[in-house]
Amino acid sequence: MPNVKLDSTFVQTATCPEGKKRVDFYDVSVTGLILTVYPSGKRTFTVRYDNKYGELKQYKIGSYPEVSLDRAKRKALQIKGQAALGEDPAEDRRIVRAIPTVSEVADRFIEYVRSYKSSHFNDERALRNHILPRFGKLRLDQVTQEDVAVFLKGMVNLGYKPATANFVHVVFGHLFRCAKQWGIPGSDVNPVDGIKHFVLNNARDRYLSAEEAKRLQLAVECSENTQLQYFIPLLLLTGVRKSELIHARWEDFDLDNRRWRVPKSKSGSARHVPLSREAVEILNKVPRWDDCPYVLPNPRTKKPFRSFFLAWDNARKKAGLPEVRLHDLRHSAASAMVQAGQSLYIVGKVLGHVRPTTTQRYAHLDDQALLAAVDAGARVIAGNRPQTVS
Repeated sequence: MPNVKLDSTFVQTATCPEGKKRVDFYDVSVTGLILTVYPSGKRTFTVRYDNKYGELKQYKIGSYPEVSLDRAKRKALQIKGQAALGEDPAEDRRIVRAIPTVSEVADRFIEYVRSYKSSHFNDERALRNHILPRFGKLRLDQVTQEDVAVFLKGMVNLGYKPATANFVHVVFGHLFRCAKQWGIPGSDVNPVDGIKHFVLNNARDRYLSAEEAKRLQLAVECSENTQLQYFIPLLLLTGVRKSELIHARWEDFDLDNRRWRVPKSKSGSARHVPLSREAVEILNKVPRWDDCPYVLPNPRTKKPFRSFFLAWDNARKKAGLPEVRLHDLRHSAASAMVQAGQSLYIVGKVLGHVRPTTTQRYAHLDDQALLAAVDAGARVIAGNRPQTVS
């Protein structure tokens, strides 16, 4: 390991002795700077320094002639200066090179959401259809807030609904938060934070009347999908989410006490659904199969339905309700309870709302019940008897 004064002539003419795999020449003018020469004639510059723990570290500057001797000396002095201030350039470089791509983190993220989220396929779809085609090959620290903002705005400009762009926003932000929690390099800054969601003006309240519910019931009873005649009324009577009923198992029902335990709700925790007598009556009519744990499985596969949209679409059209969505049945269940005089707090508990504000969409129905109450009180004060139905 000879010590030499590196100059341009020496760097150009230095050779590796025959029989050796490499030879290192240590510069006497810039302590720590090393020129390594290989039998092939390749030459590289590195610099050695002690980090703040007194450990000897080595940082590769680059190959000659791509990196000149002058540049190598300046870089070596810079690295040694950083080390003197307690920094560790070699470790910083290692961390940067360890930063994974968005696609690599997405694999772990998908596996994670599958472990607790029943609607994980929505997250997977957002990743594969939108996020990964644009950002998949980028490393985490290469994704900028400006890029994400432009991308989300571009989705809306291409015709995607603002709600779809907002969901992609949520999934992408969640991926970065998980990466930070897992200690993955490059996730210190979440580029999605600070980007506002699009304002949604597509909120709609659609509640079935008693007459519409009867028409729908008649339509599902005629459906080729024999499970639909149980599925739809149970959605109306319980207010549960479609996915909760699709994956319902008999072992979670206590029909005697009219209770249904949903092991994994949208919030990720278990919840209990009270069952009306009408709901229990329907459940008692549901056919059962040996060795099949599901309440409403596909009769052919004995597994949960992946989709029954065509059967539902035919039934709602036959009932003259082509605009009604399955989720509207949940709204209808809530509105029926509110109009029956139940408080928003109780309705929220039945529906499994984590935040009371979620139930506030039914507040106007609650107001109608309150108005009816004060009108009845006013009639009594005025000396008029409340109307009775004979």
